[in-house]
Amino acid sequence: MTQPNGNLQSGLRLLNVGCGRCFHPTWTNIDLVAASPEVRQYDLRRGLPYDDDFFDGVYHSHVLEHLTPESAASMLAECRRVLKPGGVLRVVVPDLESIARQYLNSVDEVDRDPTDLAIANHQWMTLELLDQMTRQRGGGRMGPLMRDPDQINRDFIRNRLGHETTGNAKVRNRKTVTMRVTRMIGDIRKHLSFLALTIIAGKSAAAAYREGRFRNSGEVHRWMYDRVSLARLVLESGFDDPRVCRSDESSIADFDGFQLDRDGSIARKPDSLYLEAVKPNQAACGRWTDTRSADLHSAKAA
Repeated sequence: MTQPNGNLQSGLRLLNVGCGRCFHPTWTNIDLVAASPEVRQYDLRRGLPYDDDFFDGVYHSHVLEHLTPESAASMLAECRRVLKPGGVLRVVVPDLESIARQYLNSVDEVDRDPTDLAIANHQWMTLELLDQMTRQRGGGRMGPLMRDPDQINRDFIRNRLGHETTGNAKVRNRKTVTMRVTRMIGDIRKHLSFLALTIIAGKSAAAAYREGRFRNSGEVHRWMYDRVSLARLVLESGFDDPRVCRSDESSIADFDGFQLDRDGSIARKPDSLYLEAVKPNQAACGRWTDTRSADLHSAKAA
């Protein structure tokens, strides 16, 4: 296993999983594709390449929804493994409850007053609910609306998605030569695969293969969570005390100072659900199996 270096802040070891372009140098940052030399590139489907009981905090934002429920459970099991007893897990996902409520509000709004703006808002909420689960190409149907400067409900979209409407991020892509060559080789292999399949099986087979590759590229949402289902999942994964919190609120010391979930005083992804839980201490670990059913019942009641 790899021992990360240079990520101590007040004696804490902190891990940012699936960080994309939003990371902090104090943390250990890891992702399937590295946007910068400060990010370790690693296939997260193989687990986490770190020792047991090593980190004080593990964080991932808008990662879990890109995994099947089974893979999400495996990911959380890995997070639990690398966390120290008493360590904090922070999970951020799109908030299915909020999206669904806003969608229903948009339907009611059209019923009350079917203006062009109300219809545009309803169209957007329909896409926000469905597009990332069903899309067949990068950006789906949401992409063109996000990029259109004349979109009638651009302010509404910006309030829903935050920085994503402008493409803003913590850092720009900073690829090393090795990273660029690796990407180029991958693109050539992909192009040759499409060409060979088209010759052998025809255009329809090549199109199906292209769609399959896209849907496995990591952009598509494979599941969605609300505060009930996410709390249940982390409890089933062996964590204690799941609680919903704000973007600027955390049990991880000085978390808001890292500006991972906020840009200044504004939530980076306003459509998010923020949930934290704790890895039980060693004594509690032995009791986890016996108390799991009671904890799940309590989470449902809450």
